Amino acid sequence: MDVVDPATRSKMMAAIRGSNTRPELLVRRFLHAHGYRFRIHRKDLPGKPDIVLPKLRTCIFVHGCFWHRHLGCRYATTPKTRQEFWDEKFLRNVARDAENIEALKNLGWQVVIVWECQLRKDGEGLLELLHRLRTGSKMVT
Repeated sequence: MDVVDPATRSKMMAAIRGSNTRPELLVRRFLHAHGYRFRIHRKDLPGKPDIVLPKLRTCIFVHGCFWHRHLGCRYATTPKTRQEFWDEKFLRNVARDAENIEALKNLGWQVVIVWECQLRKDGEGLLELLHRLRTGSKMVT
């Protein structure tokens, strides 16, 4: 049973952003402050990556742990109501993410996934991202 009425829940869910989220803005500000220039939400690339670094041929997705099912993360919970609906939705999200990553790799792009929970830990995720970009190490996380 939901703790709020359906109208309130609908309003809450409608307010969830698909782009320009707080974690995404945090990553963009960090990269810009460290001298990286990028494009955002390029529609010509599979999955419309959140951040595209053309010079490095790197795409960055800033994933919410809840929506993209970060394995082992405490934020990747499943709602108690309408579990079938949510399970199906999460499976579609994960499958779509995998397809987009594969398509980007086939086009010669490197892909980085930055998870929302990594940004909550005193910027550890941002420093790791910066290190990977500077060293050019394999980047799928």
